[in-house]
Amino acid sequence: MRVIIAGGGTGGHIIPGLAIARALQAKYSAEILFIGTARGLETKLIPQAGFELRLVTVGALKGVSLAKRAQTILDLPRAIFAAGKIISEFRADVVVGVGGYVSGPAMIAAILRRVPTLAFEMNAVPGLANRLVAKFVTASAVHFDDTKKYFRNPTVTGVPVRKEFLTAPAKHERERPTILVTGGSQGAKALNRAFREAAPELLKRVPGLRIVHQTGDRDFTETKAVYEQTGTEAEVSPFIADMPATFSRADLLMCRAGASTVAEVAASGKAAIFVPFPFATDDHQKRNAQVLTANGAALLIDESELTPERVANEVSSLITNQKRLIEMGAAAKGFSHPGAAEEIAEIVARMAQRKKN
Repeated sequence: MRVIIAGGGTGGHIIPGLAIARALQAKYSAEILFIGTARGLETKLIPQAGFELRLVTVGALKGVSLAKRAQTILDLPRAIFAAGKIISEFRADVVVGVGGYVSGPAMIAAILRRVPTLAFEMNAVPGLANRLVAKFVTASAVHFDDTKKYFRNPTVTGVPVRKEFLTAPAKHERERPTILVTGGSQGAKALNRAFREAAPELLKRVPGLRIVHQTGDRDFTETKAVYEQTGTEAEVSPFIADMPATFSRADLLMCRAGASTVAEVAASGKAAIFVPFPFATDDHQKRNAQVLTANGAALLIDESELTPERVANEVSSLITNQKRLIEMGAAAKGFSHPGAAEEIAEIVARMAQRKKN
């Protein structure tokens, strides 16, 4: 079985793609080829993982100037042709689109060549690339039940996450109450600022509260200095390498609502306060967070309402209510899909087998 995985740009697209690739290799000895662009994280992460990467030139259509959008549209036929050439040369049995700029042209090229296609959509609302091909793909794998309506032949598989999120030991009841604050590996300026300003009041309300704060590189120095100036005890770092272990120590998370983060929260069964990135394409982070909040698994604070007072009120109210934390964590766990990568790999294998028959 020969499978192309197309997509990239951010870790949110690449990491699930790599998980699917590993599952296909482990269970079906599949030959894997990735298609990406030269400007995404795929140029680093995919070769590091030991997979071959071919590049296609394609620009953005969302969040760019009119001139750049026009250029992308003009270049699109060339990108589809380039992706199609790769698909033909590799003799792909199935093409899997995991989102990102290159996913659209690659999936269109596969559809035109009658190569079976699987669209993987992590967000509650599909991104542009997947919206373009949603009704033409052979099948689709989605994170949320509500997302099925956008796609042809959908299956709710969830998002592959590192198994360590699923197997991390539970926090001991007698440990200090702990909150983990993270805006992702790059940090989130508004979240960092609001929380560090709320921290002194929080510690008055919740004596002994342990604060673990991943700031990202840009805000690390300033955040650490503010904590020191206010006499706030906190574990501050620009980046946390072992995030699953850090999740396991926390009673509550305060974080963004990208699809991978939401999936990790669910896998860990943790209560969370989501602060969606307000400029995410199609406001997809807010839509992701709303799915969990509607089911009692999380709280949502819009960044426009993110004040130190609001942070102090919401965090202190939650973290002192052990019963509610447990209920929210259990509700979040209901959105967990431990075998997501393997289930997606199984769908791909069935598609490849039907093509050969």
